[in-house]
Amino acid sequence: MTELDASDAAADTLTGGPRRRRVRTGGRPAGVPLPLLLPALVGLAFLLLPLLALLVRAPWRDLPNQLTSTEVWQALQLSLVCATAATGVSLVLGVPLAWLLARTDFPGRGFVRALVTLPLVLPPVVGGVALLLALGRNGVVGQWLDSWFGITLPFTTAGVVVAEAFVAMPFLVISVEGTLRAADPRYEEAAATLGASRFTAFRRVTLPLIAPGIAAGAVLAWARALGEFGATITFAGNFPGRTQTMPLAVYLALQNDPAAAIALSLVLLAVSIAVLAGLRDRWTAAPS
Repeated sequence: MTELDASDAAADTLTGGPRRRRVRTGGRPAGVPLPLLLPALVGLAFLLLPLLALLVRAPWRDLPNQLTSTEVWQALQLSLVCATAATGVSLVLGVPLAWLLARTDFPGRGFVRALVTLPLVLPPVVGGVALLLALGRNGVVGQWLDSWFGITLPFTTAGVVVAEAFVAMPFLVISVEGTLRAADPRYEEAAATLGASRFTAFRRVTLPLIAPGIAAGAVLAWARALGEFGATITFAGNFPGRTQTMPLAVYLALQNDPAAAIALSLVLLAVSIAVLAGLRDRWTAAPS
């Protein structure tokens, strides 16, 4: 049996738009077949259940003591510093790379774009091994950095930044490239007809146009860097106060102090929710 939702009818009258009939069938949303609704609800429960379990089993009474310990503060500060530095590296290198992919045409552009997005699907541990082979003491480039400049990246705080930038930069590149493709290039062409060089048009016209996309990409890259684990522990190790970030601290605490691991996980969960809240209009809003 179907019925017209009276409140919807009133709302349509107020807005002046055409009346829409919302049909309810047996308490289910209209038009959703039961064979699709049930797996959808199971999938929703599958995604939410671990997070609810984390909240249920959290040691709320001991949480202040857990979060104010020296080890936690060291890991939190190092995570924030390294994630911010990795985001800065991603901005400096990733925005020009995104512009190159979106605004220029060169042979093999599709292949280059595939390589840029490769860290998104590459297992993080493999990324850490690749970084060791490239930038380690005996790496392809690392041996020259060590012998010529005395720079050693593995198992240092700088190595954490490099590992996090490696896995986080593709998020920023993809976000900025999409924004560049959506931006109208005629503004840049108009600037060029007025005598502006291509770099001046990029700096004075393009950057302000794509600023929201850059901000969104930077937030995503920062969140990805903050949660990075595999490449970091492979390339930079797990030394408290030097390379031990929050995910590594969670892994270590889970073996000796599960309550501390849950408390640290709550911090990362809160940061993730804050990131989603900050990007609510871009990522969580339903498409119209």
